[in-house]
Amino acid sequence: MSVVAAYSGTFDPITLGHYDIICRASKMFPKLIVAVGLNVTKNPRFNIDERVELIKQCVKDLPNVKVMSFDGLVVNFAKENGVTVLVRGVRTVGDVDYEKQMAIMNRDLYPSLDTIMLAPSPQYEHLSSSLVRELTSLGAPVKKLVPKEVIPMLLERFGRKDKGK
Repeated sequence: MSVVAAYSGTFDPITLGHYDIICRASKMFPKLIVAVGLNVTKNPRFNIDERVELIKQCVKDLPNVKVMSFDGLVVNFAKENGVTVLVRGVRTVGDVDYEKQMAIMNRDLYPSLDTIMLAPSPQYEHLSSSLVRELTSLGAPVKKLVPKEVIPMLLERFGRKDKGK
């Protein structure tokens, strides 16, 4: 039986930290789904279709990675798509505590579902989508924050005319 893993999040926008986790997880599992959550409570700057498309552009050279959107509980998405491993990125002790709690709850709801936590590579451990949005809005360089495929739309969304260097 082939293991199907999913890396879920809102990815608003995908950062180099997210991309790092995707690349590393794609080497661990024969199939990885990047599951893009709707989560309107986070007031996303990019709609779900835009986020899915941006990620597809970023992972086009990773043949075992598929990008899909979902709404609702990630355990329901996992059940519907044969996912047995959730990949979660953790940057801080607070992230680890939260993800551990979620892993236990998810396993209670779907006993076949395991969770692995990956720390980002050191050069990306400070990145978050909210930080990227804030820095972009303030005119900071974005080249070291997001994949190159994301830069044009990110700058456009924040009304910036520069190249984001």
